[in-house]
Amino acid sequence: MLTGKQKRFLRSMAHSLNPIFQVGKGGVNDNMIKQISEALEARELMKISILQNCDEDKHTVAEQLAKGTRAELVQIIGNIIVLYKQSRENKQIVLPKS
Repeated sequence: MLTGKQKRFLRSMAHSLNPIFQVGKGGVNDNMIKQISEALEARELMKISILQNCDEDKHTVAEQLAKGTRAELVQIIGNIIVLYKQSRENKQIVLPKS
């Protein structure tokens, strides 16, 4: 689990990122989860946007993505989800100590 301080740190880092994935009408599926997992391994921190035609609630989508990718949900702001997962081989982000 991330502490409040770590989440603030990650939110400030995510501010300049652009969303890489979009969740649309189809919602969340296994293929999307697999692709997002691979992208998280490479990047650790990423934004995902939820399109207006998505049938599911953004909180449900965020929960499904976080659980499916085993990532931490950093924040939901508007229709953007920010996820963080520490990379096994490509560690770049050093979190502040709690």
